Amino acid sequence: MFQSLKLYIGATIDLEQVLGRLIDFGYKRQEAVSEEGEFSRRGGIIDIFPFAFELPVRIELDSDKVRAIKSFNPSTGDPLWEHQMVIILPVTKAHPSKAVAFSEEFPLKNFLDIQIGDYVVHTHYGIGKFLGLDKIKIKDKYKDHLVIEYDRQEKLYVPVDQMHLVQKYIAFQVRKPKLYRLGTEEWQRNKERVRKGIQKLAWDLLSLQAMRMSVPGFKFSPDTEWQRQFEAGFPYKETPDQARAAAEVKQDMESTRPMDRLLCGDVGYGKTEVAMRAAFKAVMDNRQVAFLVPTTILAEQHYQNFSLRLKEFPVNIAMLSRFKSGREQKDIIQGLAAGSVDIVIGTHRLLSDDIKFKNLGLVIIDEEQRFGVKAKEKLKSLRLACDILTLTATPIPRTLYMSLMGAKDLSAINTPPENRLPIKTVVVEYDLDLIRQVILRELARRGQVYFVHNHVQDIERIKQRVTSVLPVQVRSAAAHGQMPPKFLEKIMLDFLMAQIDVLFCTQIVESGIDIPNVNTIIINNAHAFGLADLHQLRGRVGRFNRPAFAYLIVPSGQALDAEARKRMEAIQKYAHLGAGFQIAMEDLEIRGAGNLLGAQQHGFVAVVGFDLYCRLLREAVGSLRKVVINGKI
Repeated sequence: MFQSLKLYIGATIDLEQVLGRLIDFGYKRQEAVSEEGEFSRRGGIIDIFPFAFELPVRIELDSDKVRAIKSFNPSTGDPLWEHQMVIILPVTKAHPSKAVAFSEEFPLKNFLDIQIGDYVVHTHYGIGKFLGLDKIKIKDKYKDHLVIEYDRQEKLYVPVDQMHLVQKYIAFQVRKPKLYRLGTEEWQRNKERVRKGIQKLAWDLLSLQAMRMSVPGFKFSPDTEWQRQFEAGFPYKETPDQARAAAEVKQDMESTRPMDRLLCGDVGYGKTEVAMRAAFKAVMDNRQVAFLVPTTILAEQHYQNFSLRLKEFPVNIAMLSRFKSGREQKDIIQGLAAGSVDIVIGTHRLLSDDIKFKNLGLVIIDEEQRFGVKAKEKLKSLRLACDILTLTATPIPRTLYMSLMGAKDLSAINTPPENRLPIKTVVVEYDLDLIRQVILRELARRGQVYFVHNHVQDIERIKQRVTSVLPVQVRSAAAHGQMPPKFLEKIMLDFLMAQIDVLFCTQIVESGIDIPNVNTIIINNAHAFGLADLHQLRGRVGRFNRPAFAYLIVPSGQALDAEARKRMEAIQKYAHLGAGFQIAMEDLEIRGAGNLLGAQQHGFVAVVGFDLYCRLLREAVGSLRKVVINGKI
């Protein structure tokens, strides 16, 4: 049995004993916590930054009783969200590089964010419904137990010292799960079936990794003086996560095996900079770079960004998309074949059969899950031939990240850039006067505004209605994917160059990059968007140190259905920086996970729930890794 410290609301604790346990676990006492492995105490408050946690937790006591457990922002001390229970593991146990015999009983998710009425999974008994805590008399003593209801209203009482065996049920689909019966073999049978399917996934991932290790790749040279100059030109202070991710990518490039690394990070956390450094490094070794993006708008924005950063260096960049004429496309294709184009940025057009590279060394893929089946097949063949770096703005939940450690090369950027402020998120009913005030307030500070309306049919009508209440000097335009390419390109460039004040647009701006001057976004009919989409759209603003606002407009005088209301509550609740993990879990889509796991694995997640799925995956990876990576396939 592993050691852990379990705290839950309503528990009676011996404060000195808890502090002693933390020291035994390898935690250091400080005045204030700032990094993992630290704790502090002020009167009836204990702050702990558990190892492998995103954020520290604050335990508030009422004499010897736990009154509240909250995550908080270590730089401001502001509370973020509350938890029912938390499991603190020793520092050495939690460190992913330590050799720990992982099993399905070893907790991955250290918060038990379960509310009464939630579906939960008990590792040994399956899916039930959480009814709360109850005191049960055992040998003349009352002890706290979690109460879980199963099929036919059977009850399971779980002692709190076994609460690591219970997790909230989260899956990829919204429908209610089937409750299991206690005392039958059905749960064990289903779990075994899932375990076998997961072992196959782990085997496939590890076999691919072993195959890549056996295929000689191009070994890039160490950083040049120009590389150092280029990186010094980054206009912002890099975050520790960003620096680590860049180092991991460069280390892969300098090894003899082909790189296949996934870089995850929330919207605007600096993934593009890591990609740029890798691209520059490749060009320094006379290798070509293909940067593949899902939309022409994004290709345009990346092209502008790259051109700006590389203007001091003799690097030839081109952009290939439907925005280019046939003649321009032909010239670029010739340049790629001749080797005169160093970096090409483009859509899936780059994967066409007529594209030939003279010396392709690195392929960077932005949001691979947004490409079609044919494009993915073509990419699969590239994976063994050259270095691949995949970027995703869907932060994969930490539980999955830890499970895949050792099976997939992953880098995660979890820390927001310095001076970044959370985006003030407000849900309001449609009110033309309010919209007018919001736009004028942004324009008064010389900013620009996105007005998102996701219906092409009446976007012009909405634009006319809103602009009719604005001063005549306000410059506006509409943008959507059905426009002629050249026309759309001109509008986007004008907006980029601040020649348009308010851009009325569809969801096409969802996966864009920094336009620092746009710090207000108004999303019309916000209730019709998925939670992850709202989070991505909101990430279009607040990219720098100016306060930013997201107004989610819902129809006036109209009751929202329960699901839409939940989404609106969640997007406001998770407005703090780095909330993408909560958003991903709350949305039940976990798109990053979907991208990594594939369709068949979705079914397994539905059977056992996301957390147990991750535990089983980690167990499979741990046991198979020794066999596969040692070349004994």
